[in-house]
Amino acid sequence: MGFRETMNRIFSTRTETGEEHPVKELQTRYYKTTKDKAMRTIEQVLTQQGLTIKRSEDDRGEIVAQTKSGKKLLLVASIITVKPYRTAVDFSCATETVLPSDFGYSRKFILALYQKLDQELTYVGSALGQELL
Repeated sequence: MGFRETMNRIFSTRTETGEEHPVKELQTRYYKTTKDKAMRTIEQVLTQQGLTIKRSEDDRGEIVAQTKSGKKLLLVASIITVKPYRTAVDFSCATETVLPSDFGYSRKFILALYQKLDQELTYVGSALGQELL
């Protein structure tokens, strides 16, 4: 990771996962499940973590949730079926703070969500987009 990425990570109030993310733990994760089951499981995990589901759109594969108390954060989960029983899950998390940094809170929150999902769903791998196409 270069200097610029390190500074962006330190002075940021948001974290996103992606297929080609430079941090291996924040790469898109793939699960052996259907989109509908993944969405229901993610909704359950989010409510267990203290978030309120604001919007859940099955046809788009998107869930929007936020916290009401404590550290305020907004989370968007994107769920896409790539192949039958191969579903990709990505998160985008933004925290509301007056400081220019959330001190890694959004990153830690996403990593905790992925750990919980790995327990609930069958984890296949990370950044498998090119292999599955």
